Amino acid sequence: MKLVLVTRGGCHLCDEALAALRSLGYEPELADVDADDALHDLYDWRVPVILLDGRVIAEGKVGPEQLKKALGEGRSEA
Repeated sequence: MKLVLVTRGGCHLCDEALAALRSLGYEPELADVDADDALHDLYDWRVPVILLDGRVIAEGKVGPEQLKKALGEGRSEA
């Protein structure tokens, strides 16, 4: 399972998403949307975006309950 948080500096929603993931015991790989042209083209105004094995499972304002459900569903498909 590869978990990636697409983020940008100074984004409070990104900080909240990272805190929510960590509260559930996950340490995602961080990808800076402003440092990668492909990510920027896809996700510029959608950050934070959480990818599970390359698939968007959450974006924008996300909380622990939404993430728990999204991550649980992602695991059951694997």
